[in-house]
Amino acid sequence: MALLGNLLKRSIRLTDAVRPRKINPQKAQQKVFAKLLVKARNTEFGQKYDFEEILNLVVFGKDKEFYRKFRETVPVHDYNKMFADWWHRTLDGGKDITWPGRVKYFALSSGTSEAASKYIPVTKAMSKAIQRTSIRQILTLSRYQNLPAKLYEKGFLMLGGSTTLSFRGNHFEGDLSGITASQIPFWFQQFYKPGKKIAQERDWALKLDEITEKARQWDIGFIVGVPAWIQLLMEKIIAHYKVKTIHDVWPNLMVFCHGGVSFEPYKKGFEKLLGRPITYIETYLASEGFIAYQTHPNAVGMQLVLNNGLFYEFVPFNDKNFTADGEIVANPETLMIDEVEEGKEYALLLTTCSGAWRYLIGDTVRFVSKARSEIVITGRTKHFLSLCGEHLSVDNMNKAIELVSEEMGIDVREFSVAGISYDTLFAHHWFIGSDDPVDADKVRDNIDAKLKELNDDYAVERRHALKDIFVTVVPSKLFYKWMEAKGKLGGQHKFPRVLKKNLVADWETFLQKQGIDAQAARSVKEQ
Repeated sequence: MALLGNLLKRSIRLTDAVRPRKINPQKAQQKVFAKLLVKARNTEFGQKYDFEEILNLVVFGKDKEFYRKFRETVPVHDYNKMFADWWHRTLDGGKDITWPGRVKYFALSSGTSEAASKYIPVTKAMSKAIQRTSIRQILTLSRYQNLPAKLYEKGFLMLGGSTTLSFRGNHFEGDLSGITASQIPFWFQQFYKPGKKIAQERDWALKLDEITEKARQWDIGFIVGVPAWIQLLMEKIIAHYKVKTIHDVWPNLMVFCHGGVSFEPYKKGFEKLLGRPITYIETYLASEGFIAYQTHPNAVGMQLVLNNGLFYEFVPFNDKNFTADGEIVANPETLMIDEVEEGKEYALLLTTCSGAWRYLIGDTVRFVSKARSEIVITGRTKHFLSLCGEHLSVDNMNKAIELVSEEMGIDVREFSVAGISYDTLFAHHWFIGSDDPVDADKVRDNIDAKLKELNDDYAVERRHALKDIFVTVVPSKLFYKWMEAKGKLGGQHKFPRVLKKNLVADWETFLQKQGIDAQAARSVKEQ
């Protein structure tokens, strides 16, 4: 009998039972907001924007007077503005800039659209907040009745960035996954894989090799990571040990905790590597904070973390608030948690215990349950296509690929879309990463048909200004090879779903060097 496992499972169930199951979202957020302002009121940022006055309105003001004042006083910041105005001084070792004290750690985040690294401060308060939310997520496992007690004695494989951080005179920097893994509590060390030594490895290819060599020695029950890299690792392990499925190596694997990108396009190929079904749990952990996670089986969305160092604002994602290139306007309409509506798309603003204030994280979300504060990620503010009013979101793209791959019985490992000028109007060019025999024309027709069903605006524009779509099928390894060439090979990096501006030419030039003429299909069609 798994004695330790039974004890852990009972403890988790007991803790979950005594926790309050319902909180008032608006009140929880107001409380978080007040705590953030109390902590930061004596910083340079807090002094400039008179946090004392806003705090007085939290206590003595009417209704949402505090929020109206906050919205009128503090500007919205994207990364470039936040860094240029404030965070560059924090990075240089400045004290009490946007959060009390000096910041020791910075997460390097390039997202999927910026070439240069972003330096996101990770304060002690944020590290503690991420750990608290991680524990809360573990507690939700008691709601998954199919998970046996023995699971709680198995290993957690966390595939992330190197825990060997770079020291830059006054701070350490690296992937957020590397920063958090380097701070894992002592009691968790016996469960944590790949262990300290391999986790320190900076060479991503070598790290995968070392994990593969050790894989059979570990009894893994949970895996955590970005779907594409976990899938690559499992394929590598299966090939190395000459077995049919990952369960031949890890028979007790029962849970995959994923995040970073939508899992649906990967699911078909992923499940080919399994010997039996496992439980999937989705998380929303960004460099700026642990934002949401799936709290119960079969949940459609993830529940926002409302009471742990993050204050949210929601910007309706429409032409009023964003330009055609996805840039936010100077004074956008913003809403608090109680003012949102289900089914509508919002860009997310964060105010955090790492000293981010009204910060545009770049993600768009949709509420699937306002009562439970549950969201799904629909894409990025700059990763959508609307050349002529088609308003094609990443959510639409993911769903279309999922449906097409299922219908055609093909495994689509990666994909990206570029909006292009075509004749005097416009077209979309899809790049599909698959290692299966694929008829590009059939893929094209199926994607086009699915998108017309999913998006009314797309269907209208396909009859007018969006004159055609093109599909180029390439080996999936080329997507990763391009990322490697950009220095973005690793667990926290994703290939951009939408290619814009210089990235289109860069990608097509790369493909041409690999012997693939991406423009050939368009040229033939134009003739």
